[in-house]
Amino acid sequence: MRPVRRWAGAAAALLTVTTLIGAAPSAAAAASLPTLTAAVNARLLDSAELPTARDGGRRDTRVTVSRTSGRWAFGTAVALAPAQEDAHPTGSIFIARADPAGWRVAFDGEAAFGELAAESPLVTGRERSVLTTTPTPMYAGGDYRTGMALPFAVGQTWTLTSGPHGWGGSESPYSSVDLAGGDQVVRAARAGAAYTMCQGWIRVIHDRGYSTDYYHLWNSISVNGASVGQGAVLGNTGTDVTCGGAAYGRHVHFGLRQNSAYVPIAGHDIGKWVLANGAAAYQGGARHGSAWAGAGAGLYNHGALGFTQAVVDANGAGALTRRAGPGTGYGALGSLSDGATVSVACSANGTSHTGRYGTTALWDRLSDGSWVSDAYLWTGVNGPVNGWC
Repeated sequence: MRPVRRWAGAAAALLTVTTLIGAAPSAAAAASLPTLTAAVNARLLDSAELPTARDGGRRDTRVTVSRTSGRWAFGTAVALAPAQEDAHPTGSIFIARADPAGWRVAFDGEAAFGELAAESPLVTGRERSVLTTTPTPMYAGGDYRTGMALPFAVGQTWTLTSGPHGWGGSESPYSSVDLAGGDQVVRAARAGAAYTMCQGWIRVIHDRGYSTDYYHLWNSISVNGASVGQGAVLGNTGTDVTCGGAAYGRHVHFGLRQNSAYVPIAGHDIGKWVLANGAAAYQGGARHGSAWAGAGAGLYNHGALGFTQAVVDANGAGALTRRAGPGTGYGALGSLSDGATVSVACSANGTSHTGRYGTTALWDRLSDGSWVSDAYLWTGVNGPVNGWC
C-alpha cells in the first residue's frame, strides 16, 4: 500500500501553539508574541500552497518561535494535516520584524525573506550566506541542475517506492518521491542550513533558491539553522506523522522546493538520475543514461553531478563515439559507455544530431580534449554548460 497523500478529512477549528526555544524574550517581545503568532498564522493560512479543507474549514497550525531579539523573531510555521492517508503538512521558516504598522512576516524563499535575513541579528553568518540568496527564475531560467545527491549514502541502492507525486498527494506539482531501504539512514541531498519543521520533518535550504524536505523520519535531528554538508545524517526512515498524514512502512518522503514553493521534481537531476512523471501520481520513475527505473525499482546513488559535468545518454545505444572535433567528419578517438559521467570544458556548433531530448548541432569538448554531440549528454541546460570554445 502506498504511503501518503492529498489533503482530506474534516478540518478542526484553528489551533495555534506558540513555543519559545532558548533564551527568554524581552518584556516587549514577550508582550507582542500573540500579535506575532496571529500575523504568521494569517500569512500561512493565506498561502497558495495550503490546500483548502473539503468542508471549507481552516487548518490547525503550529507556530514555533525559536529566536527573538528586540523587535525581531525567527521560527517555523506549520499547517498540520489530518492523521490519515493522503495528507501531509505544509509549512515555512519565517523571519519577522515588528514595525510601527505591525509585524512584517516573510517566509523562506521569498525575496522579502532574504532582505530581512540580511538585516536580522538573529541570523548567523553561515545561515546568512544561504538565506539571503536572491530567488532565481523558476528552475533557474531553464537550468535543471541541482548539484544534489539522492538523500541516502552514495554507493547505496534504495527502492523508489513511489514515483513523482505532490507533497500532499495527487495534487500538482509532482514535487516528491518516496524512498526506502539501504541502511535506512536519511542524509542531506546537498549542503545547506537545516531546520526542524516538526518532529520527523527536516527542511534543508540550499543555494540557487532550492530547498529539500524530508518527512516521516524516525530519530530525526533537532536543528535550528545548523550548517550541514552533503551527506549529513538527518535521521532514519520511519513512519512518523507528528504533523499529520500517514505512512505504511518505513520510508522518507522527499520533496523539492524552489524559491517559496514546491516545484515539479521531473526533469531535475538528483544523484545523476533524471526524475520523470508517469501517467498519474506515484507512477513515473527516473533515468540514468538510457537505463530506466520505475516505481518499485532500485536507484543507485551515484552522487551529485557537477555543474560542468554531464551524464552520457546514448539513447538506447551501448556507447557514444568520441571525436577529434565537433562533427562526424572528424576521426573517432574511442567511446564512452552509456551512463558515464564526463566533464565538459567548452562547447561549439558542429553536425546536427537527434537524441532523447531533441535535435541539436551543439557539440561538447570534454576535459580529455575529445568531442561528443550534446544530443547524447544530459547536462540539465539547453546550451553550453561551461561556455563556448
